Amino acid sequence: MQDVNKALVFVGMPGAGKSICVELLKEKGLPLTYFGGITIEELGRRGLEVNEANERIVREDIRAKEGKGAYATRILNQVQDLFEHGHGLVVVDGLYSWTEYKIFKDSLGQNAIIIAVVAPRLERHARLAMRPRRPLSPEESDARDYAEIEHIEKGGPIANADYSILNDGTVAETKDALTQLLAKLKIEL
Repeated sequence: MQDVNKALVFVGMPGAGKSICVELLKEKGLPLTYFGGITIEELGRRGLEVNEANERIVREDIRAKEGKGAYATRILNQVQDLFEHGHGLVVVDGLYSWTEYKIFKDSLGQNAIIIAVVAPRLERHARLAMRPRRPLSPEESDARDYAEIEHIEKGGPIANADYSILNDGTVAETKDALTQLLAKLKIEL
C-alpha cells in the first residue's frame, strides 16, 4: 500500500517494450492511462482510419492546437481522477515530449516516476514490423522515430528519466528488470 500517490510514467521509442512493462502492471491490478488512447479516440471522432500517417497527423494537430503539453494535461486529469478515487499508484503509458515530462514533474514532483524503456533501433524496428496490431514497415518505423524526435521532443524524457530498463533480451528478462526496479523503489504489488 502506498502512503502517497505515485504515477509510474513510461516513455520510450516505438517498439522499445513499454507495453511489456505496462501489461505486467495492469495484470497486477494497477489502473492505466494511455497517451495513445487520446490519438485513437480522436481518429475515431474524425472518422479517420487508424494508421501511422493519420496517427502522426492527429498527434501533431492536437499539439499544434492545444500546445505541446496537451496530451500530458489530458492524461494528468485522468491520473488525478484515479488518485481521487483511491488509487494511490497509477500507470501512465506513453509519455512523449519534454514539455509533457515537465508538466508531470511540475505537477507531481518526485511522485511522477519517469521510467524509460530502451532497446536498440534495429531490434525495435523488427518488433514493430511483427506486431499483430498496426505493424510498421522499416520506412514507417524510421519516419515515426524521426517525427517523435524532431517534432515531439521525445529524446529529452528518455535522456532525463528517473530510471531506465534495457529491453534487449526476452520478455521474461524485461519483466524481471521491472520487478527489480519496483523492489528498489519499495513498491509492492
